Amino acid sequence: MQKNPSKKYQPFQHAPKLPDRQWPSRVLTAAPRWCSVDLRDGNQALAVPMNVSQKLELFQTLVKIGFKEIEVGFPSASNTEFAFNRLLIEKGHAPDDVWLQVLVQAREDLIERTVESLVGAKKVIIHMYNSTSPAQRRVVFGKSKDEIKAIAVKGAQMIKDRLHRLKGAEVMLQYSPESFSMTEVEYAKEISEAVMDVWQPTPQRKMILNLPDTVEVAMPNVYADQIEWICRNIKNRDSLIISLHTHNDRCTGVAATELGMLAGADRVEGTLFGNGERTGNLDIVTVALNLYMHGIDPKLDFSNLASIIDVYERSTGMTIPPRQPYAGELVFTAFSGSHQDAIKKGLAEREKNSNHWDVPYLTIDPTDIGREYREVIRVNSQSGKGGVAYLLESEFGIELPKDMQREFGPIANDAVDKLGREVSGAELKAMFWQEYVERSSPWSLKGFETESKNGVVNCRAQLLRAGQPVHFSGEGNGPLAALVHGISQVGVARFEISNYSEHALSSGEGAAAIAYIQVKSADGKSRWGAGVDTNIELASVKAVLSALNRLG
Repeated sequence: MQKNPSKKYQPFQHAPKLPDRQWPSRVLTAAPRWCSVDLRDGNQALAVPMNVSQKLELFQTLVKIGFKEIEVGFPSASNTEFAFNRLLIEKGHAPDDVWLQVLVQAREDLIERTVESLVGAKKVIIHMYNSTSPAQRRVVFGKSKDEIKAIAVKGAQMIKDRLHRLKGAEVMLQYSPESFSMTEVEYAKEISEAVMDVWQPTPQRKMILNLPDTVEVAMPNVYADQIEWICRNIKNRDSLIISLHTHNDRCTGVAATELGMLAGADRVEGTLFGNGERTGNLDIVTVALNLYMHGIDPKLDFSNLASIIDVYERSTGMTIPPRQPYAGELVFTAFSGSHQDAIKKGLAEREKNSNHWDVPYLTIDPTDIGREYREVIRVNSQSGKGGVAYLLESEFGIELPKDMQREFGPIANDAVDKLGREVSGAELKAMFWQEYVERSSPWSLKGFETESKNGVVNCRAQLLRAGQPVHFSGEGNGPLAALVHGISQVGVARFEISNYSEHALSSGEGAAAIAYIQVKSADGKSRWGAGVDTNIELASVKAVLSALNRLG
């Protein structure tokens, strides 16, 4: 890296002057028009582009999601692209309400081939573009502003001259001054208006003016200023659909799009999960679900996001990063103990109150996009008692008392730390069983009977102590009081039961119940125990013995 980067790089030079900008005080209230460019812009960025069958499966998935505008390809680029257009049209794969968008440069041979690919279609968007930035004008084309504008005007006229060949089709025209975000806004306006003069859009028959952030070279607020400047200064704004197409070079594609919408844009182009050249296109899933989390219907259905991911990964060969917003494997997980505890409490509150979603650390309800609560919290060595308790309860119905959570949480974390990895719910349950339920040394139960007379309970117990039989009787105002009295007669130091709770286990444990008991010795030392049995009285006795075994 340069020690003085200003000698090699300079700040962006073409930000518009907009001192009275309006977009910062606006609020989004509705979804934009969406256009998926997965089959074109996304496809061209794949190491191995999709074949026709893969493109068809992804196209059908996009339709199912709810896209009404889909850029299906660059039909003049290859036979595969052309054949895919014809397949959609001739085999009736395109629903009547879905616009098929195609991309073409402002060149006559490419325009001719593109129009040929669309014959017989019902709804068509012809998207023409040419590059307009100073670097493109100088380095790629070696042409002046007027010469670049002449290319756009000639291309627009060539498309207009061929529209009669699409008889029966509803046609919408779209123009992109490619590299708009790097172009002087005055010149972008000039060249766009020159194309408008050819196509003559009206409020009843609008054209799409797409303003791409082809390469991110400035902060997203600059892009918003550019969009607002165009919306406020271009002629016949009511005859235009202003469209955004952002890339992610500075990792602000989503931010640039959202600010561009505030600035007045009507339409958004992007791809599922942001697939695209370099660092990718806009991630439409993220923007749509960002709207959703604010109570705005995005008009796209991601209720079964897992199935969409499956088609996407199978069609493109790409994978979803584990931290990808909304879609990643880990985005609804929490490893931090404090986060886990907050989520657990938030979900518990949610069950009691059906008010607006307000669960800490979860921006939306995972079930809305086909995820499950059991995926929300995982346990590793960084987890706290809240996460441990939540996983045991959500997967196995084991409802640990608060004080017992404080005791078992560190025990579980120590065990996980030794493993050096995340553990499953089943592994966590096994740890709990080993620590509490299966504790059989020195005390284990062989038999326990009670009878009640005049409010006094008498017990007869048969236990093993270090493998040796021990028999005793005791009495009290209940079975556990009788047990405590009796066992104190056979050499066990005095103790008391300080906490007790029990409940039925989940269906996976049949008709079993689990009891949790905390005992406290005369010197103030306390331990929890747990016992499981189909008889709640025996489960309680086992829990006392478990606690004594752990008390030492």
